[in-house]
Amino acid sequence: MNFFQQQEHARSKTRWLLFIYAVAVVAIVLALDVIFLLVKTFTGGEEGQAFTLPADINSWVTSESYSLILFSTAILAFIGLASLYRIMSLRGGGGKVAVSMGGTLVNASHPDRRVRRLLNIVEEMAIASGLPVPQVYVLEQESGINAFAAGYQPEDAAVAVTRGALDMFSRDELQGVLGHEFSHILNGDMRMNMRLLGPLFGIMLIGAMGGLLLRSSAHSRIRSSRESSGGVMVVLLLGLGLTVIGYIGQLAGRLIKSAISRQREFLADASAVQFTRDKSGIAGALKKIFASQHGSRLVDTGTAEVSHMLFANGLQQQFSSLFATHPPVQDRLQRMGVPFYKEEQLRLAKEMLQLYSNRSPRQPAMQDDQKAGHSAVATSGFGAASTG
Repeated sequence: MNFFQQQEHARSKTRWLLFIYAVAVVAIVLALDVIFLLVKTFTGGEEGQAFTLPADINSWVTSESYSLILFSTAILAFIGLASLYRIMSLRGGGGKVAVSMGGTLVNASHPDRRVRRLLNIVEEMAIASGLPVPQVYVLEQESGINAFAAGYQPEDAAVAVTRGALDMFSRDELQGVLGHEFSHILNGDMRMNMRLLGPLFGIMLIGAMGGLLLRSSAHSRIRSSRESSGGVMVVLLLGLGLTVIGYIGQLAGRLIKSAISRQREFLADASAVQFTRDKSGIAGALKKIFASQHGSRLVDTGTAEVSHMLFANGLQQQFSSLFATHPPVQDRLQRMGVPFYKEEQLRLAKEMLQLYSNRSPRQPAMQDDQKAGHSAVATSGFGAASTG
């Protein structure tokens, strides 16, 4: 696997998707400009006169250029302020996100050998990636096999791993998963995803404002007289336009955000191979997730908010793959050049079922906890080749 080529491919796709995201925001502003012009013309005519578009569209737009600039600036400022508010509301250390998901902070004195193994691997991956050692949390209530990294900066990052992942993964598999999560920290994926949430929140507020105007106009039509019906129609037209454009924009934003997240997952997989110098670990983890009856789904109600941060899909099946924040397991394995045959799937499914049936969550870790594996400590300088 040429992980440097895979990394560059994922980065180039991400840059293109970010450009499309910006274009989508501009398109929303232009669509709102059209509605503004229509409403302004509708309200500017004489009372009782039928609404008609001007014969010369270009002259009409030119004459309203000053108003359009002011209106566009106001919309961009609204989206910007809403984005800033949303970003600031999500600030704070990654530990806050982990705790909100039911995570428990762990340290080297923890009685569970699996947890101590987890801490050792986190330290190895910190050395391999050249990053500070993050706080480590365990989601004890989660049987699904998953993990995530949270935080804006490497200094306030936290790594969280589910109990299912601790129970089911070998040392090499857990090392591959944590290498994946450290890539998200190193390449700034968490910060980028938080910032993408901002414009999406602003666009959502535009749709919400439209819905508010629609409800207001419906209430006013019941109470208004015929003389004031023109003003009500203006509010109705404006509300309808804001609602339609707001929700179409929100839908487009979610599609693009999900596409960006999928590309960053490919990048993180490639970086995990780079950090560990072994693709069998992360490949084995993905295979077990695919074969497990619990899969990677999480039960916490906050899963949707952090879904783009997870190692694998933590939500129920999406109605469309376009909204999926993670590529299918088979695609991720194919990118790494790892085959996954039907016979192996069936064998793993039986093994996973037996493990879930026979092993208690507090049972001591398997013997692989003692083996060195492909220790990142023994190989220095891995992180220098990966840039965010």
